[in-house]
Amino acid sequence: MDRQISVFLLFILFTSGHSLTCYSCHSEGSCVQQQCYSCLSAKYFMKSSFSPYNTYVQKDKGCATAGECVSGFINIGSKKVSTSCCNTDLCNDKDAPDPSNVTSGKHCYHCEGHSCSSVLRCSESEDHCFTATGDLGGMLRLAKGCVSKSVCNATNMFGFERISCCKRNLCNGAESITPSFLFLCCSLLSLNPAALHILLNIQ
Repeated sequence: MDRQISVFLLFILFTSGHSLTCYSCHSEGSCVQQQCYSCLSAKYFMKSSFSPYNTYVQKDKGCATAGECVSGFINIGSKKVSTSCCNTDLCNDKDAPDPSNVTSGKHCYHCEGHSCSSVLRCSESEDHCFTATGDLGGMLRLAKGCVSKSVCNATNMFGFERISCCKRNLCNGAESITPSFLFLCCSLLSLNPAALHILLNIQ
């Protein structure tokens, strides 16, 4: 009986160590607190003809699973994502950082329409090229662009089942296939489903 109690207490201690209190909020709305595995802040940058600065910014905070807890940058050309993940109570009180405006000299392929042969200049915070694929409703989805190495190390890149990163210029190929930023951000956008509509409709 004493052994069973000891095992139960160890289980409680272990699980409680993996339950954090994190902020959960969307854009400029008010925040609430919720229990999470890890805390995440995300910021989306999208080119927009409606913004005076030609860029629309969406900010979100919420939970991340173990495989999604990465801090870094993803750049697919017209859209960028910055994430900041942490593992202490209420540590996502600050916004994710802005990407650097300084180019690194690295170039990667990215997708426009049905073609993935466009060349993208990476910023100094994006030191790898990437290709990511996944299935969505039986259709193959593809994303290419620049990414931070830390994001390459994620076991689940925001819903993608397969991701490969490389360091050389234009090392991520130029295949043509129907691309989708939806799959890239589906996990992050679950923080705010309304942001999905914005991402897919801003030109």
